[in-house]
Amino acid sequence: MNLFPISSDQNLLPFDGEVFYYPDFFGESPGMKFFELLKNEIQWKQEPIWIFGKKVMQPRLTALYGDPEIPYGYSGIQMEAYPWTGKLQEIKERVEVQAGTHFTHVLLNYYRNGDDSMGWHRDNEKELGINPVIASVSFGAEREFQMRHYKQKNVKVNVHLKDGSLLLMQGSSQHHWEHQLPKRKKISSGRINLTFRRIIG
Repeated sequence: MNLFPISSDQNLLPFDGEVFYYPDFFGESPGMKFFELLKNEIQWKQEPIWIFGKKVMQPRLTALYGDPEIPYGYSGIQMEAYPWTGKLQEIKERVEVQAGTHFTHVLLNYYRNGDDSMGWHRDNEKELGINPVIASVSFGAEREFQMRHYKQKNVKVNVHLKDGSLLLMQGSSQHHWEHQLPKRKKISSGRINLTFRRIIG
């Protein structure tokens, strides 16, 4: 199943969770202003990750910002947060109004071109609690975001995340659905993704 949203108040998932897409959340043309600012301001790193018992470098750059007293880890990576910057705080407060949730951290991913990617996964770490709200903001190149049901893998939902968009994942979506950002060789420009989350410890 492939769904292409035409309305921001339409749940993209057919069952087992809620995902809403706001294509123009930051206006019709936020341009490269946010992208260039974050590209230069954020303290990016390329972290190693364990895949099938082998240590490899992640195919993207990452950074964690938020409450420095609360660490966060995933896939064997323990990250310590940098304190909020003014721009990240501004974006966070705007997203919190839409999500109706207070976020403690943001995990940033910088996909430098179409060779950078993110494999299938769920944001279901115990630190996020039951039914976490994940708010995903995109700046830069439009990329395809794929979701599939964790048990019924033939049930799929794809959406192209445009510059300045917000994707809100909530309810039981992280328990029942996994998502990925696949490689796309024809894309030569970069995309920065901010995934806001509340870490409860």
